[in-house]
Amino acid sequence: MRLTSFTDYGLRMLMRMASAPERAFSTAELADEFGLSRNHLTKIMQRLARAGIVATRRGSGGGANLARSPADIRLGEVVRLLEEGQPLVECFGRNGGRCSIDGCCRLKLRLRSAEAAFLAHLDRSTLADIALPARAAA
Repeated sequence: MRLTSFTDYGLRMLMRMASAPERAFSTAELADEFGLSRNHLTKIMQRLARAGIVATRRGSGGGANLARSPADIRLGEVVRLLEEGQPLVECFGRNGGRCSIDGCCRLKLRLRSAEAAFLAHLDRSTLADIALPARAAA
């Protein structure tokens, strides 16, 4: 399974934020730290904010911080959220793709099972489990 860069950077941002949960991080600061465009990072941050994982404040002294304790944020939840709309294979998409073997395929069930097992495994870990050490976050 391969995660999109959207999810990869979302997880990295959350790991960074979990290293100092009392602190607000600006999108410019995080974008610079990860070598990512501010626009791309803002889209990730917006999705995390809509889901109640991060809280954002505008203006002086603003920024983003975790809206919940790192121990209350399950990795499977984050991956599901950030991978939303990115099916594992084409036939898992909304319209089912254009698969010529649909209806007789024996792979689809196995892939669904593997994807569910992957996410269930991530559900057993929290952001607290993978937070960056405070010294690495500085």
